[in-house]
Amino acid sequence: MATQIPPELTPAQAAALVTSGQKVYIGCCTSYARAIADALAARSEELENVTIGCSNIIPPMTFLDCANPDAFHISTYFMGYEERRALKAGRADFTSVHLGQVDTWCHETFLPDIAFLDVSLPDENGFVSLSASGCCMHPYIIEETPTVVFQINRFSPYVTGLDTLVPLSAAQYLVRADVEKETIPGGVMEADPETAAMSQYILDEIPDGACLQIGIGGVANAVTYGLRTKNDLGCHTEMMSDALMVLMQEGVINNSRPKFIPHRSVVGFAFGSKALYEFLDHNEKMYFGPFPVVNHPANIAQNENMISINTAMSIDLFGQVAAEGIGPHQFSGTGGQGDYIRGAQMSKGGKSFLAFKSTVGQNPDGSLKSRIVPYFPPATIVTTPRSDVQYVVTEQGVVNLKPLTTRDRARALIDLAHPDCRPELVEAAKKLGIF
Repeated sequence: MATQIPPELTPAQAAALVTSGQKVYIGCCTSYARAIADALAARSEELENVTIGCSNIIPPMTFLDCANPDAFHISTYFMGYEERRALKAGRADFTSVHLGQVDTWCHETFLPDIAFLDVSLPDENGFVSLSASGCCMHPYIIEETPTVVFQINRFSPYVTGLDTLVPLSAAQYLVRADVEKETIPGGVMEADPETAAMSQYILDEIPDGACLQIGIGGVANAVTYGLRTKNDLGCHTEMMSDALMVLMQEGVINNSRPKFIPHRSVVGFAFGSKALYEFLDHNEKMYFGPFPVVNHPANIAQNENMISINTAMSIDLFGQVAAEGIGPHQFSGTGGQGDYIRGAQMSKGGKSFLAFKSTVGQNPDGSLKSRIVPYFPPATIVTTPRSDVQYVVTEQGVVNLKPLTTRDRARALIDLAHPDCRPELVEAAKKLGIF
């Protein structure tokens, strides 16, 4: 059925719709209406007190480097590089929310006056796809926004799933701007000895028929490509990556066993190479959906042998995890770590892993700086409470903390620390009264 076609504007004309004092949503990660956003930044000397809603924006964000950056203030629930840069400059606000509850941010925290959404080319029925990242939350943005502008972009993949398609008539205006997607390199990365050790510990725990949630980074890359010897794997993940694409192409991921959405890879958003975006386009083996559905622990738990692999910045001797910042410095966001840790452990045969190198750089005296610490610096946010943590992995080994007492948990964590750091941790545990 044909749909009503809204009038078309140039990026500059769309940006001209914004007035001082308004809240403007511009997108997230690889679904970022960059052409319109850049045109809006070019108007900085005409505007004041404009709040920009976004998350995990890939550089550059021209609002930070325009003629009058003080005209704009960022509001986000997940810090990427550019949001961190805005926060450091005193021009950003952060809201802590699990990705599985991002609809709360859309419905209650950030209510836009106008939204610029990057979408795919329309299909023969006049529907566009919210594309590689927009599916995770943009249906809620559309519900709350009186003025919606679609940036139609031929480089934005047309993806299917739940609430991924919207009619052109859902927008008040259209802009045509072909902007290539932000990418990161695909393929196998050379793993250092620590990463190789961690990935092997995890691989040994993953059975045939497991369902995977894996992000990005060295351990995720090594684990995912290491799974090529496994059989009948499933995919239910927050983020779709090149490595997961390869496992699908090679038939290792065939989604024959997941029960939530059988025979399709369930994902919230995608970030990777140009080849990944081409793979996603009109691919019926994929199932994109909003984070409150994809990241809901009860939905995750329907998949037997669910395996969740995440990382952390630091863990204390009680098993509390800091994954989004150290001290008062916000680095990323609450994210979906808690969603998948709980969902995986609720799954029959499921396991959740937190993997990280035992050290990070050096202390001022030249000694190794341990990620396993007696306690966190003041104002450090606990992303995952100790009661949720299951398997912890460093290059020194892997341990299931879940059944352990506080004393045994501390001992197990000290065994996961670098040998040079263990004596100091033992002494700290004694002073804390753990031993």
